[in-house]
Amino acid sequence: MTDPMRHSLIEDIQGIAFGVCMAAVGMHVLTFSGFVAGQTTGVAALIAYGFNLPFPAVYFAVSLPFLWFGWRRMGARFALKTLITIAALSVLTALLPRWLGFSHIHPAFAALLFGILFGIAALAVVRHGGSFGGISILWLMLQDRTGFPAGYAQLGFDIALFAVSALILEPGPLLWSFAGAVVFNLFLAINHRVDRYIAT
Repeated sequence: MTDPMRHSLIEDIQGIAFGVCMAAVGMHVLTFSGFVAGQTTGVAALIAYGFNLPFPAVYFAVSLPFLWFGWRRMGARFALKTLITIAALSVLTALLPRWLGFSHIHPAFAALLFGILFGIAALAVVRHGGSFGGISILWLMLQDRTGFPAGYAQLGFDIALFAVSALILEPGPLLWSFAGAVVFNLFLAINHRVDRYIAT
């Protein structure tokens, strides 16, 4: 009999696969609309836009260095799941434009959609012991060592990231990007409750 408090391998596979699919569609909406996001995705988008590089490759390259931090703080199992997640997401994000095309998305709906999709994706992957990697791991380690709240560090980084984005993006896409980031963070704040979901 399986332990109801732990996910099985097949549950982890389907949970992470679902998260990767949702995140890939969210990233497709984001890049189609010319938006940025917070944290690692935002850094990758800015580099891709600024240097005319393929977003999936940039996202993978930016995410890789933080795997070491993830391994140090969360262990090898977490780091392996995170590596699989970001590799699968990078590949699917590269392939998705061949399979799914848009002719028009209203920016307000694009902001709402990518915020919700990113939120659903992050929730699914985290609940199955992985992550989409990135800078948030560094903030958690900073909190462990110094006591400085990770949420404040993440907020400060995102403010700086959007300030830099203002040098590259037009005001419209920048404001809609910010709206999408608000949707994403609200979604996680409301739904990411460890007291309501205790399986590991």
